[in-house]
Amino acid sequence: MTVTDPDQDNVAPALVPPVAARRPTKLVAHGDERVDDYYWLRDRDDPEVIAYLEAENAYTKAMTAHTEALQKQLFDEIVARIKETDLTVPHKKDAYWYYARTVEGLEYAIQCRRQGSPDGPEQVILDPNALAEGYDYFALGAFMVSPDHRLLAYSTDTDGSEKFCMKVRDLDTGEDLPDEIPRTYYTLAWAADSHTFFYTVTNESMRPWQVWRHVVGTPHGDDVLVFQEDDERFNVEVELTKSERFVMIFTTSMVTSELHVLDANDPLGELRVVEPRQQGHEYWGDHHGDRFFLVTNDTGPNFRLVEVPVDDPAQANWREVVPHRDDVKLDGIEPFEKHLVLEERSGGLRRLRVMRLADGETHTIEQPESVYTAEIAENMDFDSRVLRYLYTSMVTPRSIIDYDMETGERVLLKQDEVLGDFDPADYVTERLWATAPDGERVPVSIVRKRDVPQDGSAPCVLYGYGAYEAPADPWFSSLRVTLIQRGFVFALAHVRGGGDMGRLWWDDGKLLKKKNTFTDFMACAEHLVAERWTSPARLVARAASAGGLMVGAAVNMRPDLFRAVVAEVPFVDSLTTTLDETMPLTPTEWEEWGNPKDHPEYYDYIKSYSPYDNVEAKAYPRILVIAGLNDPRVSYWEPAKWVAKLRATKTDSNPLILKTEMDFGHLGASARYEAWNNEAFVFAFILDAVGITA
Repeated sequence: MTVTDPDQDNVAPALVPPVAARRPTKLVAHGDERVDDYYWLRDRDDPEVIAYLEAENAYTKAMTAHTEALQKQLFDEIVARIKETDLTVPHKKDAYWYYARTVEGLEYAIQCRRQGSPDGPEQVILDPNALAEGYDYFALGAFMVSPDHRLLAYSTDTDGSEKFCMKVRDLDTGEDLPDEIPRTYYTLAWAADSHTFFYTVTNESMRPWQVWRHVVGTPHGDDVLVFQEDDERFNVEVELTKSERFVMIFTTSMVTSELHVLDANDPLGELRVVEPRQQGHEYWGDHHGDRFFLVTNDTGPNFRLVEVPVDDPAQANWREVVPHRDDVKLDGIEPFEKHLVLEERSGGLRRLRVMRLADGETHTIEQPESVYTAEIAENMDFDSRVLRYLYTSMVTPRSIIDYDMETGERVLLKQDEVLGDFDPADYVTERLWATAPDGERVPVSIVRKRDVPQDGSAPCVLYGYGAYEAPADPWFSSLRVTLIQRGFVFALAHVRGGGDMGRLWWDDGKLLKKKNTFTDFMACAEHLVAERWTSPARLVARAASAGGLMVGAAVNMRPDLFRAVVAEVPFVDSLTTTLDETMPLTPTEWEEWGNPKDHPEYYDYIKSYSPYDNVEAKAYPRILVIAGLNDPRVSYWEPAKWVAKLRATKTDSNPLILKTEMDFGHLGASARYEAWNNEAFVFAFILDAVGITA
C-alpha cells in the first residue's frame, strides 16, 4: 500500500465542462420565487442536455485517468475474492429442487432445477445471459413457476427504466409461448389452475396501480382488469399466499394499507376486502388453515399479531396472538404447519423468534455475534419443521442455515466463500453509540482489522440511508475487504428515518423531523472522530438515493467534516421534485417528505435542507456523483443540476466529478462484472481522496 499526501492533487489537467447555466427558470410557490439556472437539464430530448452529460463524463474520465491502473488493480482484487462459478442452496418445492448458479465469465445467474432429488439431472429453466445478448442493460423482474411446475412467467427490463415485459415459458419444451405483456411491474401471482396469472402494471407516473388477469395462450388485449387503485398515494402489489390458497392484493401508502383476497381456485371469482382502509392503519399477513395471520398497528406503532377466520376476516373478529410491545417491533411472519416464525427488531438488530402453534411456546434463535443480521430465507415447504434463514455480520459472510424449530439443531448449508487471504479472525465488528444534538443515542456499526490504530490516523468510510423505514442492517461484503485490508474502518450509521430501531425511529426522521436524519449522520461522523477511529481529513461519506439527500444536506451543513463524498443517484433536488406531482412517485411519497405544493410549512422546511437549494459559496470536499440516465426514481437531472450548481458556486479547487450511466437506471449495472468494475472506480476515488495510491 502506497500513501501520498492527500493535500497534493495528482490529477492530470482537464478542461472543466462549460457552466451549464442558460435559460434561467423562475419557480414560484406560496409567494416564494426561486431562480433555477439549470432547470433546462430536465429535457433529455434536448441534444444539448445529452451533450452536456457526455462532456461531464469526458471530464470525469480525464480527472480520474491517473487512477486507471489502480482501478484495474482493485477490480482484479475484487474478482479474485469471489467464487465466480458457484450455486445457491437448492430449495425444495413439491418434487423439484430450484437453485441458481453462476459461471466464471458470465454476467448473470442461470436459473435451474432438478426433479426427484437434489442430485437429479439439471434442467436450465432460464438463462439470462442468452436473453441479455445485444443489450447494454438487462434485469429480471417477476419470476414465478406455475403451481404444476410446467410454466414459467418472467419479466425483463432492458434499459433500467423498470418497465418490464412479461413472457411465459413452457418448461417442457424450453420455448417461450406467444404470450407477451408490456409495461408490467415486479409482482405476479399464479392461480391454482396453473393457466391463469395476475400481474401489476404502472401508470405514466410509474406508480403500480392496476392488477390484471391473464389466461395463458390468449392475446394480451383480452386480459381483464381486476383491481385499480385511483388514490395516487397508494401502490399495488399482488402475491400468492405460501399455502397457494389465496391471491392477495395489497394496496399501500406510506402509512396505510388494505388487503384484498381471492380464492386461487376460483380465478374468475370476486375479490374480498379483509378490512377497509383507515388512514394510518397498516396490516398485512398470510394464510394458515382456516385463518389468516395478520400483522397490524391498530393498537400501537410497533405492530402486533392477530388471527382471524378466513370466512369472516373483518377487524371485529381479530384475535390477538402476540401483543404490541414498546421495545420490540414485529416486522414479518413465516407460517409453517406447526410453527410460526416471527421476524422482529429489538435493540437495533433483526432477530428471529419461533412460536409453536399447538401451545404458543416461543423462543428466540440465539446468534453467535452481538452485531449481526438474521432474516427468513426461502421456505417453500409448508409442512416442514425446519426453518431456513440467512445469517451475516460485518465479518461473517452470507450464510444459509437450516434450523430445527423443535430441537434447536442448526445446520450450516452454505457460507459464501471469500477467496484469497481473507481470515475473519483478523477482523473486528462492534456497535458504537453516537449522541445526536437532541440527546438521542444513534447506533453505529463498524468493522475493521484488529490492528487498526485508534489514534485518528485510519481512513474511514461512513455509510448510511435513513428513509422510508428501511433499516441499514449490518451485512458482509467481500468487496469491502478491499478497503479494510488497506487500513480502513467501515462504519454504518443507523440514523433516524430508517427502521433500525422500530417504527418510532422512522417517525422521528421524516416529514417535519427530517433534519434529524442529517444531524444523526453528522453526529455519527463526529463520534468516530472523537473516539479517534478517524479524522475529518480521512473520513469519506457514502450514500445512495434518499441517502444521497442525507449526505448532500450534511455536506452543505458541515463540509469541514468530510474529506470526500460519494453520492450515488442522490435525491438532491428534493424541493422541486416534491412540488411536481407529475413526477414519478411524488404523490406517493408526500407522507414521507410532506406535501410542499399544498402546505407552506412543508415548502419552507424542505427548502431549508434541500441540497440543491442550499449550495453556498464556500469550500466543499471532493465529491463524486453518479447518476443514471434511465432512472425512474431519482431523475438524472437531480445529480446533474446539483453538480452544475456546485461547480459554479463553490470556492475550492477540490475535484467535483459527475458520472452519468447512459444505459442504466436507479439500480446501476445489472451485469456482475460491470457492477464490480464500477465499484472499483468508486474505491479508486475514495483511496485517491485519502492519499492511498496502491
